[in-house]
Amino acid sequence: MKHFARLFTEIDSTTSTNAKVEALQRYFARTAAQDAAWAVYFLSGGKPRQVVKTATLRALACEVAGIADWLFEESYQTVGDLAETIAHILPLESVDSDLGLADWVENRLLPLRGLPEDEVAQRVKSYWRELDAQGRFLLVKLVGGGFRVGVSKLLVQRALAAWSGVDAKRIAQRMMGYMDAKSLPSAIKYEALVAGGTGADADILDAGQPYPFFLAHPLDTPLEALEARLGPVADWQVEWKYDGIRGQVVKRAGQVWIWSRGEELVTERFPEIVALAQTLPDGTVLDGEILVWGEGEGEGAPAPFALLQQRIGRKTLGRKILADVPVTFMAYDLLELGGQDLREQTQQLRRQKLEQVLAATPLKMSPIQRLLAGIRHPAGRVARARRRGLHAQASGCRLRHRAHQSRWLVVEVEGGTHDDRRRVDLCASRSRAARLALHRLHLCRVEPRAAGRRRGGRRRQGHREA
Repeated sequence: MKHFARLFTEIDSTTSTNAKVEALQRYFARTAAQDAAWAVYFLSGGKPRQVVKTATLRALACEVAGIADWLFEESYQTVGDLAETIAHILPLESVDSDLGLADWVENRLLPLRGLPEDEVAQRVKSYWRELDAQGRFLLVKLVGGGFRVGVSKLLVQRALAAWSGVDAKRIAQRMMGYMDAKSLPSAIKYEALVAGGTGADADILDAGQPYPFFLAHPLDTPLEALEARLGPVADWQVEWKYDGIRGQVVKRAGQVWIWSRGEELVTERFPEIVALAQTLPDGTVLDGEILVWGEGEGEGAPAPFALLQQRIGRKTLGRKILADVPVTFMAYDLLELGGQDLREQTQQLRRQKLEQVLAATPLKMSPIQRLLAGIRHPAGRVARARRRGLHAQASGCRLRHRAHQSRWLVVEVEGGTHDDRRRVDLCASRSRAARLALHRLHLCRVEPRAAGRRRGGRRRQGHREA
C-alpha cells in the first residue's frame, strides 16, 4: 500500500504529463505484478464499490481522534474532503505495514462488505493504525468508493508501453475489458497486459481482444458554420445512428467474440450474432450496433431499445426470448481484415472493404445517407424509425485513438409539432489531415425537449454515447 500511496502523492503533486508518466514507470518497475494489476485498475478509472458507509467512517474517526462531531464538521468544512479530514485528525502514531496493494484490497477491504457493523469498526480502526496519513487518506477513498486521481487511462497506457516495450496501441487494445467488474484484477491479467512478443505469438495472446472504441466530445461550432470549417458536405459519409448497443464483433482463430461499448464481453448473450459472424473471414473486426430486428417492410426494421434491454438483463436465454426478441448486428465500420489493422486507412477505403466483406455474409450494413442535410428530416420520422440521430464521418479520416482531439456540436431537428421536436447532439473529433478539421462525427442521441424548456439549457446527463 505504501508504494501506491507514494505514487499517488507523486502524481497528485505535479501537473506535468511527463512527470506523471515517469512516476508510473518507476512504480511498475519496482512493484509486484499482483499489486500493479490493482494499480492499473484504479488509475485507469476502475471504481471500487463502497464497503463502509460514510457515516460509519466519520463516527469512527471522531472516536479514535477523541473529538466531538461538531469539531469534525468544522474541520471538514475547512478541508473540503472527507478522506483528507480523517487523515489529518487521526493520531500520528502508526505501525508500519509492508502489505502490498493487492493484499490490502483482496484480503482486507473487499471482505468488509457484509460484516457486522461492530466487526467493521474494529477492523477499520486497526487498519488505520498500520498506515501513515497518506495511506489513511487512500484507505478511506477506497473503502468509501470515492477514489479519484489526476491521471488518465491514456497516460497509464503510455507508461505501460514505455516500461514494457510493448506498442501503446496493443496495450490499449489489451486493456479493453480490464475493468470488467465480473473479473478482479490479477497478476495473470497484468502479465498478459505487458507481455512481450510480436507477430504470431502476440496475435495468439490477443486473439479475442477488440480495439478501443473511438469516442466523441464537444464541438462549439454552429450548424451553419460546419461546411465552412469542414469543407464540402459531399466529403462526408452520413449514416443513421440506430438505438441499440455500440459493439464490436471479433472473428479470429475460428472463434467469435462480441464486446460492448462498456468494454464488457457479451458473446453468450447474443448467439444469433455469433452464428452470423461465423461466415466472416478470420482476422476480421467489425464496429457497429447490436439491434433487435423486427418485422417490417422489406427486410424488417429495428425494434425499440426496451426490447433489447430484456435480452441484456437475462442470465439465461430460453427459446421464447430468442424467438420474441431476435437480434442482429448492423456494421458501419471495418477495423481489421485478414489480421491487418485498418484504422490508419481512410474511411472511404474501409467502407469499400466493408461492403466487399459483408456481401458474402448475412450480416447487415448501415446504408449511407448521402447528405448531411438529412438531419433536417422531421423528428417524427426519426422516432418512427427507431433512430437516435445521424452518424457521420469525413470520407478521408483515419481512426486515431486520441481522446483529447475532439469536439461536440448541438443541433436541432426541424419539423413536427413543438412536442415532437428533438434535440440532436452532433459529435466530432479531429483528423490529422490538414484539410479535414474533423476526424469523426457522431450524432449521439435524439431526445424529446419538454415544453417551455429554455433553448440552450443544460443537457441531460448519463446518456449513452455512440
